[in-house]
Formats: sequence, C-alpha cells, structure tokens
Amino acid sequence: MGYLIAAALVTLIALIISKIWKIFKIVLWRPYALTLYFRKQGIMGPPYSLVSGSLPEIRRMMKEARGKVMDTRSHDIFPRVLPHYHTWSSLYGETFLYWFGTEPRICISDPELAKQVLSDRFGLYRRPKTRPSIKTLIGEEGLVLADGLEWVKHRRILNPAFSMDKLKVMIKRMVACTISMLDEWERQAREAKDKSKKLQMNVEFQELTADIIAHTAFASSFFQGREAFDAQKELQKHCVAFSADVFIPGSQYLPTPSNLKVWKLDRKMKRALKQIIESRLHPQSNRDKTDWSYGDDLLGFMIDAAKMIDAAKTNSGPKLNMKQILDDCKTFFFAGHETTSNLLTWTVLLLSVHSEWQEKLREEALQNCGMEIPDADMMSKLKLLNMVLMEVVRLYCPVLMLIRETSQDIKLGNLSIPNNTCITIPVAKIHRSKEYWGEDANTFNPLRFIDGVSKAAKHPNALLAFSIGPRACIGQNFAMLEAKTVMTLILQRFSWSLSSDYKHAPANNITMQPQFGLPIIVKPLHV
Repeated sequence: MGYLIAAALVTLIALIISKIWKIFKIVLWRPYALTLYFRKQGIMGPPYSLVSGSLPEIRRMMKEARGKVMDTRSHDIFPRVLPHYHTWSSLYGETFLYWFGTEPRICISDPELAKQVLSDRFGLYRRPKTRPSIKTLIGEEGLVLADGLEWVKHRRILNPAFSMDKLKVMIKRMVACTISMLDEWERQAREAKDKSKKLQMNVEFQELTADIIAHTAFASSFFQGREAFDAQKELQKHCVAFSADVFIPGSQYLPTPSNLKVWKLDRKMKRALKQIIESRLHPQSNRDKTDWSYGDDLLGFMIDAAKMIDAAKTNSGPKLNMKQILDDCKTFFFAGHETTSNLLTWTVLLLSVHSEWQEKLREEALQNCGMEIPDADMMSKLKLLNMVLMEVVRLYCPVLMLIRETSQDIKLGNLSIPNNTCITIPVAKIHRSKEYWGEDANTFNPLRFIDGVSKAAKHPNALLAFSIGPRACIGQNFAMLEAKTVMTLILQRFSWSLSSDYKHAPANNITMQPQFGLPIIVKPLHV
C-alpha cells in the first residue's frame, strides 16, 4: 500500500513539474528565445511583458487613437485604425516582432511576401488559433475558420452557391429590399420643408444589408433569419470590447457574466438557424425523391451542393453535418453583412466629399440604365462605378489585417520563421504604401483602376481587400454585385451631401466602421 501511495505521489509531482515546465516555456523561455532568434536576423520590436506581451501597449494606443478626430478630406487612416502597427513600423522598420499575449507575431508589409503566404496550397501557413468568442460569432466549423481537408470540403460545397448564375437570381431580392428603403427615404424627404432628410447612413445600410442577407440566405424564413442576425450583431459588440484583453485558456467555460451573455446569444442564433435548416431538410409535404431543389436562396444552394456531392460519393442520399451548415450560415451572415454595409457606407462618404465623382457616376448610371431596374448586364457596363468601389475598398478596406500561422519552420524571403509563429499582414498599410501606389496613395483617385486591379499599383497583388490565393473571399462577387445594385438605385433617385455633424473617425470594430456614424443629407432628384 505504501508503495502504491509513493508511486502515486511521484506521478503527481512529475505531472505538476511537467505543467510548471510547460507554463515556464510558454510564458518566459519561448519569448526570450524567439526575441534573441529574430534579433540575430535584424528583426526588432516592442519589449515582451510577462503574460500580457504587447497587449497593454496596444490597448493604450488604440484608446488614444479613438479619442482623435481626423480632417474629413484625409484618407490617411492607418495611424488611427492600427496605431500600434503605425508606431512600431516607424520605430523598428516594416518587419517587426510583437507579442499578442504569449503569442509571437511577425508583421510583414511586402506584397510579394504576402502573396507567398496567402497563396500557400500546402498547409505551410494555416489559420491561427481563434478566441472562443470569435468562433461563436463567425462559426467554429464554418468556411472562414476551417483548415486543411475540412476547408477544401467546405469550399467545394459552397463554390456553386456563389457562381454568377446563382448570384444573378438574387438581384431581384436585392432590388426589392433597396427600393423599399429608398421609398421610405423619399417619403420622409417629401414631408420635410426643404424636401431633404438627414439620415445616419451607416445604420441605414446595416438595416438594408441585414434585409438583403435575410432574403437571399433564407428567402422563405425572413423573420427567423433576422432574429439570428440581431443576436450576431450583439455578439460582435462583445467581441470588440474584449479583443485586446489577455485570454486565459479554459476561461471560456467559466460562468462569468461575459460568458453567460455569449452563451445566451449563441443559443438564440442556433435556435433560429436550426429551425430554418430543419424546415428545408424535412419539409412537411412529401418531397419527390428525385427533386434536388431545396430553394433558390443561399441556404438552398448550399444544401443542394452538399447533397449532390455526398450522393455522388455514397449513392445513399445526403449526409449533412448540422453544425457545419449552422456555422457556414453564421459565416455568411457576418462576412456578407459587414463587407457590403461598410463598403456602401464609405462609398457614400467618399462621393459626398468628392461630389464631382457622384455626378460622374449618376451620369453613367442614367446613360446605361435610365430609370429602369438595373440587371446584371446593365451593371457590367458601369465601369466608373466599378473603379470607385475598388478605390473605396483600397482606402477603407473592410478587413484591416490578415493573419496566418506557420505549421513548421519555414523560410519566407530572407526571414527564417519558427513553427507556431503568427504572421500578420497589415492590409490597411499596404493599401496606402507610396512605394506601390505612388505619391497619391492617400488620395481618392478611382482612375488608378482604369486598366484593372492588377495594373493599378506597382505590384499586382498590392490590393488585398478580399485577400488572394485559394482562400480569397468566396463572397467577393456577391458583395460587389450587391454594392453596384444599391448604388445604382440610389444614384438614379437621390443626390446627397455630408452633414456638418459628421466626425471623421474610422474605427477598427473587427471590420472598419465610422466611430460616430455617418450623417448624410439626401434629396430626391424627382420631387
């Protein structure tokens, strides 16, 4: 008996020592060793603080940046939205090392190196570990966070749903939602004495894109789709509030007030989405076994594609993973809504500040569409509008930075980077680099895209708004088609100008948004 107790004690002590050693390596030894390793390569950065790394400094700089308001005509937003990158790149060079807690991150701003990382097809640069709250927000098993073979499977299933033929079917729903919004604008403007109306445009576009997402994703279940969307927006606010805090592994399981709120919102989202998906998979009426159609919205296309792939493999009908479909719906809700609402918001701002371009686009829209409802063929002729949208995503990119993690020791350019090191690509910085975009990099100049995206800058991959390579944004065509549809309808019916209440303060809220909103005065063209 004494021998067994002694053996158990030895095992327990060994386990405790092993855990202590592991913590020591993560918290002290690895930061010290990697700092020296990169210093020998000439890579410097801010000092590492125990456990918190560079996070306190990041929080301080972000708080200071949020307290400043920019000149309305200035598009040099990099120091405000990524102030730590701006400060450290000026101190240590464009390539530097910093610490997100105990996680090492190497920042690179060279489009050629970014291309190598983002074009990887061999798993050398994988998706990094993601905080549990972010997983809940955009779907742990959805396309964005999937990796390896799981990502390949998801992408193959979802690709048909985002083909141009499928997207053209959705234009009618986009138009219907937009006209409903514009009719309300016109009603409010006509009732005003000066026949104009001040609107918080970012809020208007959030509401609009929520309606469009609900109709194009869940056409037959709009109200349930909207319920899921509202829960996700609340969860986004929570994620922003805690994004620069030190994360302690395992803390997501504790019943803290913060976690209780996350769990409640997640249950609300899942409940609404699951009811919609179940109603498609198991309709009350008997479905003909040869009928492969589950609807002409995104969910229907997605289930159709998954069913056809599984049936081709097994000849036994669909084998669908409910959680994966749920998470793909979360991903589409968040990415689709955020990308387009922000693109529309910043487009309206820039066309207010640069009113001559508003007139050019209106003339183009009326010349090619008249007052008719625009279709895909009409919008393909709107070259100036396309150039303006490209310039908007360059200056006010929806995603401010991209992150990958090495899966082994690798050589990237002249850098030797160890396994499990994160590589961050500051998109907002690359998009306004004078080296690649010229001396007018911070100027609104849509004509730089007159010969296409690849020739707009000195490097063909200097525009990373939708990423590049195999993991480029699957919804890019959806977002651009939606933005063109909405802007064309607005240009046909309204002129607009910037309200004197506007404060120019782009903010990093996971995606880039106006911190104090975007008040715009709209006036119907045909009173």
